[in-house]
Amino acid sequence: MSHLSRRFFLTSLLAGAAMPALAAPPGRSPMPPVRPGGAAARNVAGTAPSAEALIQAARLRGNLGYVVVNTANGQVVEALRPATALPPASVIKAVTTLYALDALEPQQRFVTRLLATGPVQGGQLNGDLILLGGGDPTLGSDGVGALAQRLRDAGVRRVTGRFLVHGGSYPSIREIAAEQPVQAGYNPAVSGLNLNFNRVHFRWERSGSGYQVVMEAPDQRFRPGVSMARMQVVNRQAPVYTHELAGGSETWTVAQAALGGSGGRWLPVRQPELYAGDVFRAIANYYEISLPAPQLASGGSLRGTALAEHRSDPLREILRGMMRYSTNLTAEAVGLAASIARGGRPVSLAQSGQMMADWARARFGLEGPRFVDHSGLGDASRISAADMVRVLVAARHQGPLHGLMREFVMRDGQGNIQRNHPVEVAAKTGTLNFVSGLAGYARPRQGGAELAFAIFAADMDTRNGLRADQRDRPPGSRDWIGRARRLQQQLIERWGVLHA
Repeated sequence: MSHLSRRFFLTSLLAGAAMPALAAPPGRSPMPPVRPGGAAARNVAGTAPSAEALIQAARLRGNLGYVVVNTANGQVVEALRPATALPPASVIKAVTTLYALDALEPQQRFVTRLLATGPVQGGQLNGDLILLGGGDPTLGSDGVGALAQRLRDAGVRRVTGRFLVHGGSYPSIREIAAEQPVQAGYNPAVSGLNLNFNRVHFRWERSGSGYQVVMEAPDQRFRPGVSMARMQVVNRQAPVYTHELAGGSETWTVAQAALGGSGGRWLPVRQPELYAGDVFRAIANYYEISLPAPQLASGGSLRGTALAEHRSDPLREILRGMMRYSTNLTAEAVGLAASIARGGRPVSLAQSGQMMADWARARFGLEGPRFVDHSGLGDASRISAADMVRVLVAARHQGPLHGLMREFVMRDGQGNIQRNHPVEVAAKTGTLNFVSGLAGYARPRQGGAELAFAIFAADMDTRNGLRADQRDRPPGSRDWIGRARRLQQQLIERWGVLHA
């Protein structure tokens, strides 16, 4: 064992603490000295740069906290401000995954149903048709297309009553985080009846001196037009987008100066039940089924005869997709489902997030997390690196989290992917403007201890000072996040070298 490795091992054992005692770990573990070759250098002898040198080189404004431990014994390897609570951003989805799996079965499927309040006779449904959501966060236009086809197979060609839409026992929430830009497709409404992650696709193309615009709900098979969401191109410089609710419609405007020759982008939907009904009606028309315009069903309990249903993939696969693509709507929907399954009646994401925080305290012995949602999009959520690592260590021994996490791609100094990097990492990233988090597991490929780590960085002063018109692409944020991500990788490489 080298002098460096032996000294670091001994000081870690003496200064570190096992996970049950992590409530008060040292603010900073002793660090080995910087070796010749630069702060970010790593050589075949296994030397590593000091954490201080890496942090100084990153030049990150704001707060930084991290903890890394050995998953086999919970021994603290290294820590910097581990008890400082910072916004986790999408790293919180790892907690949401465990919260959902603790309350729901891994093979559970979310079911969307078509109910009839009357008999079907001679191609006519004598009563109301109800599109009833069951919390499926992954339902797409092809899924409601399959429902429409099954309705046709059931012999329905027209409906004498109403076409009702309902989100089941889930609350209807207009947006995940109010501080996000109005056009952010990752900040949609949340309901028990969701479609296309509650986004509508806006497509434009220059035509003469103006533009042709289309609002649609594309999937693999179906690409229906949407009538409840409308877009108008306006001759102005700013704001780029505006949005207004008017009855059952959503009216958008876009600044002509922001459009090129052609393009498209996803926009959030604020009335997901009516959106799903609108798309279902359009596809039903393709199957020669005549339906009236959708209406929101009143009341919490709807009864009828089931004519058709669509079942989602199993929860475990839904969570795998959420961890891979970091879909906010999925996190909020499964988080609400878990809260409801526990007997709660949350009316807001903040209330459901608080239920998850209370569960995490009791389940993992956490000190003080605060969750205002399940996706991490709200920047008022807080968790310390120490608490996050407690979750990771417990989940490694008792749960399936590691298998659901995505491989974290390591890169060289030019940003190129390193396919055979000496450290293998599975982790969840989290990013907001001037906020960056990473938490997961790392193991040297050539043998060595598996490590659980959490790294959180946030410059909340700069973030809180952004004007409304800066929130989409704020100046300086991209560079700040790039430096935060480089620091994360350098710290992981450091730990991999020391524990290979």
